[in-house]
Amino acid sequence: MRIIGGSLKGLRLNPPKNLPVRPTTDLAKEALFNILQNQIEFVDLKVLDLFSGTGNISMEFASRGAAQVIAVDRSIHCVNYLKDAARQHKLEQIKTYKEDVFKYLQIETEQYDLIFADPPYDLNKIPEIPKIVFDRNILAPGALLIVEHQSMQNLSNHPAFVEQRKYGHSSFSFFRNATGEQL
Repeated sequence: MRIIGGSLKGLRLNPPKNLPVRPTTDLAKEALFNILQNQIEFVDLKVLDLFSGTGNISMEFASRGAAQVIAVDRSIHCVNYLKDAARQHKLEQIKTYKEDVFKYLQIETEQYDLIFADPPYDLNKIPEIPKIVFDRNILAPGALLIVEHQSMQNLSNHPAFVEQRKYGHSSFSFFRNATGEQL
């Protein structure tokens, strides 16, 4: 696992083996950030990373200049690893929260420029993520929600769905607030 762009490009992340995670592969992450670099300006971006796990995605956004990255995970070990890694690499824009993501979404009142969710693939509530994000109005106008999930799962029935990109067994579904722009 490594940072693929920005100020920390090339940095290898070595999280403890016992973390309860399935990190986004470097291949899928590289494809995702290639798509995003043509769509958004990373500098000054306000990002919410749900099910943040190792913090691989949070650190990637921070490395690329995001102004604020909020990382939420229910594992104290994941939260502590990311907190320590952010401190070690002077990524002060990363803030971590140990919380159940669905409870966090019910109390969140801020709006974000980009929300990334990488839930456990066996979580049966994955289709609820876009619904809650849009119902709670926590995605800024024109902003993106990206949900990583198993390729066999289809999230296209939400009205804000834009497209699904497949990378082997993993897919990213993209949702855009208030616009129908294609990626």
